[in-house]
Amino acid sequence: MSANILVVEDEPAIQTLIATNLRRSGHNVLTAFDAEDALNQVRQVLPDLILLDWMLPGMSGIDLARKIRSEQRTRDIPIIMLTARSDENDKVLGLEIGADDYITKPFSPRELLARTKAVLRRRAPQVTDDMVEIAGLRIDPVTHRVAADGKQINLGPTEFQLLHFFMTHAERVHNRTQLLNQVWGDHVYVEERTVDVHIRRLRAALEATGHDKLIQTVRGSGYRFSTAISSV
Repeated sequence: MSANILVVEDEPAIQTLIATNLRRSGHNVLTAFDAEDALNQVRQVLPDLILLDWMLPGMSGIDLARKIRSEQRTRDIPIIMLTARSDENDKVLGLEIGADDYITKPFSPRELLARTKAVLRRRAPQVTDDMVEIAGLRIDPVTHRVAADGKQINLGPTEFQLLHFFMTHAERVHNRTQLLNQVWGDHVYVEERTVDVHIRRLRAALEATGHDKLIQTVRGSGYRFSTAISSV
């Protein structure tokens, strides 16, 4: 699945190189030349990953990363720092302010794509193409197919995305707001009860094989996707 990646880089040639390679890999790419532009874009739509140059005009990449990590809405966005600064102390600083990885310039497109894929798999697995299987339930983001104990399950687009997010974040409790932000996007304004409607549809589709029991309601908190079907 494609990820929405924001590239914050003030060198036009480097920005173009990064954006071109990411788009060739199937990602949706947004670009910014400075921190102010980057913040404006993040306010509109949360990206799945930010590639952030250290040296930017005005606010530095480090200060921008600190700001992103300090705000509740943006603090969980994965960040990869891009910089020509190879000193160990600089790397430590970048990681201490919350960067998920640190790539030193110059770098090859292959290294960039590999690092990007690794961070997305670790921090945002719902936007990867990896097949996931739990308790006999299998979801394939590439073919957009779901099977339960070998039987094909037909899901609508929203139910598919909801199930994929659940399965890539198994055993974690998510409230309705978190599910809306992750599945619908935080820029889409719909009522929280919309989540309940789609969860009922998802459970109904999985009921025949008993996999609806994997989706558990946690009273007062939200929903959790279990890794085992309860016998209760």
